[in-house]
Amino acid sequence: MSISDKLLVQWQRHLKWRALDWLELALMILCGVLCFGFSLSVTADIVTRTIGHPWLWLQEVTSTLFIYAIFIGTAAATRRNDHLYLTAISEAMHGTPRLIVEVIIRLVVLGVAFCLIWYGYQNYLRGFGSFRLPSGTPIASLYAIIPLSGVLIGLFTIEQLVNGLRNGFDHPEPPEEDAAPGLSEAQMRAQP
Repeated sequence: MSISDKLLVQWQRHLKWRALDWLELALMILCGVLCFGFSLSVTADIVTRTIGHPWLWLQEVTSTLFIYAIFIGTAAATRRNDHLYLTAISEAMHGTPRLIVEVIIRLVVLGVAFCLIWYGYQNYLRGFGSFRLPSGTPIASLYAIIPLSGVLIGLFTIEQLVNGLRNGFDHPEPPEEDAAPGLSEAQMRAQP
């Protein structure tokens, strides 16, 4: 099994374009690298402070990795329908009511993406007037990811809207591969 098979979610495949699978894979890998780097920098910060020789630049690295991981993760989760998505409401419905709710939910997410792009870009431009210490790097380096995340969220939401309107949002999902054959859903839940 390749790494792309492990990282790409096949759930709700009818809402996704295969042409964007590489982007989801890249975002998932980048998220993992950012989270690992964040954990490593926090650990190094704790160790250097404990031994009495703190590396002050580690706080800048930690905050940058954390902020980038949040916004890259939000974009990846949008493609995977894991974030900014009210599944409990829409999955309880079928037919026209579900279509209406799914479209409304995605229009709200598009509104959020637009706000991230618009206000994130404004913050990015204003960030060149403030600097981080001790490096003197403009704070804009932190804000750069916000509009980019908005663009990705918007792209993935448009992808889902187009495919949902074309293919329908209500598709039965194939059974999971790891489920034992012949067991009912109630029996699978009862298993340890």
